[in-house]
Amino acid sequence: MTIDQETLPPAATPEQAAEDLRRAVARQFGRSLHIRTLDTGSCAACEQEIRMLAAPHYDLHRLGFFYTPAPRHADLLLVTGPMLRAFATAARKTYDAMPAPKLVVATGACALGGVYQPDAFSYGSVERVLPVDVWIPGCPPSPLALLQGLLVAVGRLAEQTGTQSFIAAGMA
Repeated sequence: MTIDQETLPPAATPEQAAEDLRRAVARQFGRSLHIRTLDTGSCAACEQEIRMLAAPHYDLHRLGFFYTPAPRHADLLLVTGPMLRAFATAARKTYDAMPAPKLVVATGACALGGVYQPDAFSYGSVERVLPVDVWIPGCPPSPLALLQGLLVAVGRLAEQTGTQSFIAAGMA
């Protein structure tokens, strides 16, 4: 699923989008959602933007999102880079170690398969190895685009679990 205006609730400002995201996470996860980042062969530009989310300007923690090094504690797998063939088994093991319900978010043009086509070294797109729930385009995607992608992911999770959050209900 690609982020577009139809899937996002309207937000007048980045602050309003952040507040919408915080409320969605609180409803769905009881104040926290844990993210495991997974670099499958990127140039590190996407990782720099992901790190910016923890900076004071965006402050991802106040929204209820936390990074975790352990896939067993993760609710969401944030994948960057093209899926290298040498990394596919490790990526699948990471995904399998996550408890259900779980989400996969492909981040950046490489993860979407737009930069590297399948060849002897790369599968190209992440979706060839892992089931992707949300796509965040960009090279690299901005922190605000990442926040919007996380907002869509929380809505996807509400659909998977059959719970109704204000995102799944279409309320902003």
